Amino acid sequence: MRNITVIGTGYVGLVSGSCFAEVGNRVICCDVDERKINMLQSGVVPIYEPGLEEMVVRNKELGRLHFTTDVGAAIEASDIVYIAVGTPMSETGEADMRYVMSAAKKIGEHLNGYKIIVNKSTVPVGTGELVREVVQANKMAPWAAFDVVSNPEFLREGSALSDCMNMDRAVIGSDSAEAANVIAELHAPFNTKVFRTDLESAEMIKYAANTFLATKISFINAIANICERVGANVNDVAEGMGMDSRIGGKFLQAGIGYGGSCFPKDTYALAHIADKSGYEFELLKSVIRTNQKQRMLVMDKLREALGSLSGKRVAVLGLAFKPNTDDMREAPSLTIVPELLRAGVSVKAFDPIATEAASSLLSGEVQYADSVEAAVAGCDACVILTEWSEITGMSLAKVRKLLAKPIIIDGRNCFGLDEMEREGFVYHSIGRRPVGAVNADRQSVNF
Repeated sequence: MRNITVIGTGYVGLVSGSCFAEVGNRVICCDVDERKINMLQSGVVPIYEPGLEEMVVRNKELGRLHFTTDVGAAIEASDIVYIAVGTPMSETGEADMRYVMSAAKKIGEHLNGYKIIVNKSTVPVGTGELVREVVQANKMAPWAAFDVVSNPEFLREGSALSDCMNMDRAVIGSDSAEAANVIAELHAPFNTKVFRTDLESAEMIKYAANTFLATKISFINAIANICERVGANVNDVAEGMGMDSRIGGKFLQAGIGYGGSCFPKDTYALAHIADKSGYEFELLKSVIRTNQKQRMLVMDKLREALGSLSGKRVAVLGLAFKPNTDDMREAPSLTIVPELLRAGVSVKAFDPIATEAASSLLSGEVQYADSVEAAVAGCDACVILTEWSEITGMSLAKVRKLLAKPIIIDGRNCFGLDEMEREGFVYHSIGRRPVGAVNADRQSVNF
């Protein structure tokens, strides 16, 4: 058993801390946000992640998981200190490091013996050395020693507990073999392969992995746009590509682009790192531009199906950036819903989990429904932005009857073309032929 402190109770910190406790360690999760800590002490998890609340409550009751706002005391009580604070994107695109530096300063002030300081946050290359300098400069006990390790996270929202308990790999970067050994042992229960490297390479691995996956998404979306123009079906194209073992089928689902807390932020951050190093990363910048443009396809397809949007009623199904999370960061809905409102559309939205989070970010003009059926009733069209099971499993026959016009614009390719044709929909998806068009110029049917 190890005594671990995790600074930051956001998505990464809370999931990581809970999983460390789950395998038998004593973990203190600390945060300066008193409201959040009070919630956690009461057994209420402030973020939505399947299974997380149960894990938090279980380990809290077993005495393995603790929560506090006293960051200094938490640091002093542990021999491993994880920095898992946010690194949001600044106006220039680079990672905002103020919270990481604040945590490093606090660690230095409360360094009361040898500790391993682990960067879990996604940070630019060189942050490990910077953390070392800040801790050293703020040491209150000159004799206290420490090592710095980079151990980036690779959690996917919606499946984070499974990802943590059964990691693809644990990347451990350090110039101290002793510290690396300790962190490797810490990951032994997680059914994972350990990859050891230096600090800088570990920091780069996180950015390189995320931006490669973002590139894969933007690539298949660009292919989808070509497919529509030449009569191909992007689902078949992606399946055929994915059979090539050199490519693989993951992240080849065409749609309206990536969102969330990682890909948008990390692509911008790596582009900034490249610029700062003197390298013009044109490929990555194209990935970012492609993703930005992809979201607006929904508006184009809606106009194609409805003509003028002014005065129309549109149901928006799905608000979170992906299913099984309430995370609204960089969600396509935050771009598309305001565009709909600017076009004079009345918007009625449904999301099974993210309604509260979305309502704090979207205009008060948006109406919210508590079911798919309530959202689509009387609307001129339906737009799908998130592939929740409640949406992919909805009764198409019922939706067809409830809509004033049987128009669905599907940004996630949730349904088969033949099925939508049988059900009598005008159906526009991504990278596939439209259903319900009657003319060669792809004008939609008249109602």
